[in-house]
Amino acid sequence: MASINPAPAASAQLPSEFKTEYHPRSGHPTLFQPFDEFRTSSEVQHNAPIIDDEPWHPFRSRGDFEFSEIAIEAALNKSQINSLLSLITRISEVPVTYKKDEQVYEVHARPIWDWALDLLDNPLLAPQFVWDACRVYKRNDTEFEHFFDEPWTGDRWWDIQSSLPDVDGAVPFGFVLYADKTKLSSHGTVKGYPVMAFGGGRVVGWLPIVPEDAGEEGKLGYTMLKHVVWHESFFKLLELAAQYSKTGYSHKCHNNIVCMMSLIHGRNGKCPCPVCLVPLAELHDLSKTYPLRSMEEAKEALRVYRHSKAQGEELLKILGLRPVENVFWIISISNFPRWRNLNHFKSVINVSFTDGNKYQDLSKQAFYAGLNILTSRASQEGHQLLCVISTYLQLDSLISLNVHTEGTLAAIEAELLVFDTELKAYVTCVESSDIEKLKLDWDFPKTHLWKHVVRDIRHKGAAHNYNTRPNEKLHGPLKDTYHYRTNRKDVAAQILHVDHHKFSLMLLRERVDMVDEHNRLQVLGDDLPDEDVDVTFNGHVKMGAPIQHPSSILDLENRSSVDRAFQAFWRKFTEFINRSLPAYGHQLTNWITFPADYQIHEHRYLKVNYELMVDWKQATDHLWCNPQFHGLPWFDHALIQLTVDETIFVCLIFLFRCCISNLGSFEFALIQLYTARINSARRTDRFFKLTRVKAVPRASSIFVPLKSFIRGALLVPDPEYQDEYLVVDHIDSDMFLRMKAQVPQ
Repeated sequence: MASINPAPAASAQLPSEFKTEYHPRSGHPTLFQPFDEFRTSSEVQHNAPIIDDEPWHPFRSRGDFEFSEIAIEAALNKSQINSLLSLITRISEVPVTYKKDEQVYEVHARPIWDWALDLLDNPLLAPQFVWDACRVYKRNDTEFEHFFDEPWTGDRWWDIQSSLPDVDGAVPFGFVLYADKTKLSSHGTVKGYPVMAFGGGRVVGWLPIVPEDAGEEGKLGYTMLKHVVWHESFFKLLELAAQYSKTGYSHKCHNNIVCMMSLIHGRNGKCPCPVCLVPLAELHDLSKTYPLRSMEEAKEALRVYRHSKAQGEELLKILGLRPVENVFWIISISNFPRWRNLNHFKSVINVSFTDGNKYQDLSKQAFYAGLNILTSRASQEGHQLLCVISTYLQLDSLISLNVHTEGTLAAIEAELLVFDTELKAYVTCVESSDIEKLKLDWDFPKTHLWKHVVRDIRHKGAAHNYNTRPNEKLHGPLKDTYHYRTNRKDVAAQILHVDHHKFSLMLLRERVDMVDEHNRLQVLGDDLPDEDVDVTFNGHVKMGAPIQHPSSILDLENRSSVDRAFQAFWRKFTEFINRSLPAYGHQLTNWITFPADYQIHEHRYLKVNYELMVDWKQATDHLWCNPQFHGLPWFDHALIQLTVDETIFVCLIFLFRCCISNLGSFEFALIQLYTARINSARRTDRFFKLTRVKAVPRASSIFVPLKSFIRGALLVPDPEYQDEYLVVDHIDSDMFLRMKAQVPQ
């Protein structure tokens, strides 16, 4: 596997860690910056905010505005919210002829050009826009290394800006649209087709759904009908954008528009990949490369079809297309440990999910759950499936990185070959299996699309910029509106009505809050409180959930009758204080002793801020150390700095604060150590690239200062081996890179 060298941590000693090379047409010189100045906009920092004396406009008063907020959140009826804004949306009709009968479909559309101009006119957003393409580099030990993260750092943005007319101010204006059907009702009988725009998750349209017809399904004409309805409907969103992409448009600081969206062709087409011309039967084979698609090629095939249906159909079949004009041609360019934001499942058999995030979380949990069940002896087919899932998780973690270098892109290419090999081995294994209904057909677009992911990252930046998973979560509020705010009739109009009200109030709330904050700071002047100063990594931990009454040190030691971790608590704590405080800079003249009634204040929550290895930003883990968290014990794991040279995984046992006479207040944790990795002891660990640790006896617990905590960690117990755990390195990109950095490639 190609090695991954995580970027070095930010260091104030390097005068210019980052280099930004702007597009030649931008007029900006190459910029060299230290870490703390990288991507900080001087315009945002120094320009005075645009203050509106009446940010609640068009409401007559702030009181009217705040009443409307409450009315919307409380789901009041129509008569109670008649003072709200009227709906600003458009309902269009799309007539389509099918079998000589004209059918009319309703489209709810907010033209995306109007939505884009709204963004440009928003004083809160204007300073945040980035217009010019750039190439960014971070210094490693010897040179600047090129990396990709935001869309404007990709080659595609650079190429588009190069292709624009050579006039002052000509820059790309790009946005990403996401459209996907979702089930509104719990039984899935009522569906919706919202169109969302990246950048706040704004609903900009609601597409019609051609009803299911058992007698027509599978027929070419009915399939064509669905294609035509979709493209004709989507056109309603792009009408103005299409016009201005040909004539140009001047508004603020841009005069052209770029609209890009990835669509999957019909999955049963001859060439279903939207990027290249891979045949349907070869989608599973990632070792082969096929020619890329082009818009001109598709247009020419449709032109031939209109001139000669027979010849055109042959060309369209080769391309895996239908004889429908693409709307975008009008634009010229269970038992798993709990963890925050991780979906948990009580049952997954015979259950379907409409949110791709649930499938992603399920794949992580199913892999670890199956390690001791789907062994090569128990099931050759199951074991080979685990091999596929293992390399899938490796790929998913690599692709999900927010910053990519040549090293990470090479690692993706290398892992793709591993995935290809394991998938072929699984198919071969299943072909000779006696087990019924195992999946043999892996020729579907999502399998093949990974073939183009490195190209996409180079062109458009990190995958999170155009990942659809965040938008799938946005279906939740729409479903809530369906359940609580509609009468189950004409649901699209009712849902969009409420969505518009919520969005309008959100924009007004942002303006009101900005004015309130401005006025607050004006009153404070130079007396700015500490909470208005950015938190530094020196004070990166904070305890919470304090227990109301403190415990004596003797009471804590008596807990050893039910938990051996508290055995000799009094003695161990006394020795720890006397040996560690001098290392923390405190001069001790006498051995400190503690009376039996010495008071210790327990806390059951710990907030840990840390710097991400992937993009050098701050992240936060929320850790619990609670014997009764909603009726169940919850003791999280963490990664700590045990010594200058050693990091180690631990389990939280007890968080506390104490005061020592003449020295002040201190915060400590009682923890259970997990020994260094023992991968060599388990063949499975080496095979699946697992990190295994083993818990020391509870009686061997130790004290550590809270500042030694690096971040939280998710560890899964191995039911086959007592006190042994597997580190879930796929829980996030930071943990993935930390584990990669510690394991030889």
